[in-house]
Amino acid sequence: MKDQRHESAGAWAKKYYFASRAVMEAALRPYGLGATQWYVLYQLASEGPSNQRDLARMLEVERATLSGVVAALVRNGLIDQAPDPADQRQRVLRITDTGMELWEALPDPIARIHAVAFPGVEEAGLATTVRVLRAATQHLREHLSEGDGS
Repeated sequence: MKDQRHESAGAWAKKYYFASRAVMEAALRPYGLGATQWYVLYQLASEGPSNQRDLARMLEVERATLSGVVAALVRNGLIDQAPDPADQRQRVLRITDTGMELWEALPDPIARIHAVAFPGVEEAGLATTVRVLRAATQHLREHLSEGDGS
């Protein structure tokens, strides 16, 4: 008999995350990009310059992780990093012309994941899934912020 914990919503959310991440990485590999690099480019291409500290919070990655991602993107000429005029300790990130050219040539891995994962699924079903997962995530975050991780 299967352990029901392996069939829970949380278990399936984790399995979906890993499978979708693998599809994303496969789509980006030919361009020499990883998933977090894609999300940084997405943010800078669609929203404009961003403070690196704010971007770390938004992407929910550790500052050290983002620093490595940013360093690789800067090294490849895809983004620029400059001191924030308002606070010299902070860094502002901007996509370069080269980065924008690459961005425009990239496939959309999120659209690919959606097309592969949800063929024939009605929008109402997807909307319910998003609503349930958003609420569950918020509840867990609130639980953690109350200081009781147990």
